[in-house]
Amino acid sequence: MDLKQIHELIKIINKSNIGEISIEDKDGKVTIKQKEEQVINVAPPQQVYNVAPPVANIPQQAPAAPAPATPAAPPTPKSDESKLLTIKSPMIGTFYRKSAPGKPNFVEVGSEVEIGTVVCIIEAMKLFNEIESEVKGTIVKVLVEDSTPVEYDQPLFLVQPS
Repeated sequence: MDLKQIHELIKIINKSNIGEISIEDKDGKVTIKQKEEQVINVAPPQQVYNVAPPVANIPQQAPAAPAPATPAAPPTPKSDESKLLTIKSPMIGTFYRKSAPGKPNFVEVGSEVEIGTVVCIIEAMKLFNEIESEVKGTIVKVLVEDSTPVEYDQPLFLVQPS
């Protein structure tokens, strides 16, 4: 099939409702697909009306007495979370803490990690992707349960930098 014939086919496809066509001959195979137009639904803005009752009909209430002050509980000693670093998911998929059932977890709370240490696996479309730490420190908290779905940029681990 020569280039002129291909151009003619493209013109015919563009004018029709055909989504895709494949033609095969001794020289090879040609597949032509129509562009899928992006459909954007735009809802008209909704108008919101705030209707307040007339001021004259509102009964006057006495101001509420301030709540009695209760002694604050002493703060529990915990690491300052503002200094912790986060290892986040680089993709959408299923989070696994170990390489296979029966194997040990890649990291536990208290594990020391270096840059490049594998901390978990995320399965996306039947591909198992090893997720490596981009920080150096100690794992303080695991934020995701094993075998659960995760989103892009979702925090997975908190790390105390070393």
